[in-house]
Amino acid sequence: MSNFTEKDITRAIAESFLKEFSDYVESDCIIVGAGPSGLLAGKDLAGAGRKVLIVERNNYLGGGFWSGGYLMNKLTVKEPAQQILRELEVPFTEYKKGLYVADAAFACSALIREAARAGVKFLNMTSFDDVILRDKKMCGVVVNWTPINYLPRAIAALDPVALEAKVVVDATGHDAKVSSRLQEAGFFKLKGMGPMWVDESERAVVEYTQEIYPGLIICGMAVSTVFGLPRMGPVFSSMLLSGRKAAGIILEKLDKGLCPCDQRPASETNSAL
Repeated sequence: MSNFTEKDITRAIAESFLKEFSDYVESDCIIVGAGPSGLLAGKDLAGAGRKVLIVERNNYLGGGFWSGGYLMNKLTVKEPAQQILRELEVPFTEYKKGLYVADAAFACSALIREAARAGVKFLNMTSFDDVILRDKKMCGVVVNWTPINYLPRAIAALDPVALEAKVVVDATGHDAKVSSRLQEAGFFKLKGMGPMWVDESERAVVEYTQEIYPGLIICGMAVSTVFGLPRMGPVFSSMLLSGRKAAGIILEKLDKGLCPCDQRPASETNSAL
């Protein structure tokens, strides 16, 4: 016979969640968006011993990686991204030279598993609300429960909370949510995503993955929206390769102490946009 009751189950959930939440109020990197680029960036960073939190607005992880194209749950990658599928132990076949096909659910679940195994922590059903800026340096994000966005405005005035990090990653896909917030505040103007051109987009998304504001790295389809690059459709190679490149940029910054918020004066106070 068990020696616990329903209250113990509730306490186990609440106490475990709140302990972890409190610990991750401050981390090395917050990634907004748990699609393939965000997940791979998080996996690589956590695998290198960094403290990583991924914030996802949906109740599931993986973004469009689950569904492939047109609700046909096969995904494609172009060379050399099949090497990442091999790392994840995901079976794939070569459809034609340089173009590979894999089972979307297998690939997505494998990537989520490896990110979690590396040590990434997740806040799902959590929406990005704002950024934390100190002296024009990004030092974290402001978040709230996703369901609050769907409440009538008269009862939705529930204050969000702030999470600090040395680096923030915008991996929010076409919406480029974090970057768009900086556009709203007048820091720069996003060019908007261009029409589909797979080859050019696959190349350019990886090339343009970079830090676009002190403390803010962009990867995945957010890159297209920021720089006006073409969309690529249901091809996921550049998503994976962009996430890996973003992780490399961040690791170099962390290793060299080049993160903007590491260099702020101790007396500096928070300011939100």
